Amino acid sequence: MNNTLTDKYAEPRRLALITGTALMIMTLAAAFSYGFAHESLLVPGDADATLQNLISRNPLLKAEILGWIIILACDIIVAWSCYVFLKPVSKSLSLLGAWLRLMYSAILGVAIMNLLWVQLLSTDTDTRSSFAPNQLGEQAILHLEAFESIWSVGLILFGGHLLILGLLACRSKIVPLWIGILLLTASPGYILIHLFNLFLAEYEGIGRVLNAIFILPMTAGELGFGLWMLFRGGKRPLGDIPTK
Repeated sequence: MNNTLTDKYAEPRRLALITGTALMIMTLAAAFSYGFAHESLLVPGDADATLQNLISRNPLLKAEILGWIIILACDIIVAWSCYVFLKPVSKSLSLLGAWLRLMYSAILGVAIMNLLWVQLLSTDTDTRSSFAPNQLGEQAILHLEAFESIWSVGLILFGGHLLILGLLACRSKIVPLWIGILLLTASPGYILIHLFNLFLAEYEGIGRVLNAIFILPMTAGELGFGLWMLFRGGKRPLGDIPTK
């Protein structure tokens, strides 16, 4: 009897630890790869300065790409672990949420290919010789912008994933309600901001307003969920709670 009870509680706790750890690793990797490395290398509107950054600070570009690969791997892990963890609440919704995150991960993988091309432009002699000197910087800028645009497409789907995750969190009766509400609020933030980035980038003022409105739930939602999973999640199995 005791062994059965222990097993019942061990599996949800293990899944929660996997989810929380992966989300924390992802947060740190994103802060470095996008918040520091990408912003340090890209000089908006200045192709030559961007190219010089990529050549002179190439180890930083390599580190950025490694960070994105780590993020991609963690996203796949979280898609699986969240599905299994939240399946007792609603198998169909949990599966839909997992597929949305996997689709986002696939699009992120395509976006990362552009960074690999930038790496070739900045280091491979044969590749660089294929372009005139004044074209290299323009090609680098083009692929860096393509990375961001493709990633934005993925983040729209990621917003759908957060919508499902928020609904499951609110229905679980175990995940704190405030986390579910933050996730539900973050969802339209990701969707609206990245739709504007893709199709209405010229309206910068509206984009700034949307960022100001949604920055808190977008930052705190998944981070709060990750911290809760890491320290509290799974200590009471979701299967103990009657769900519809």
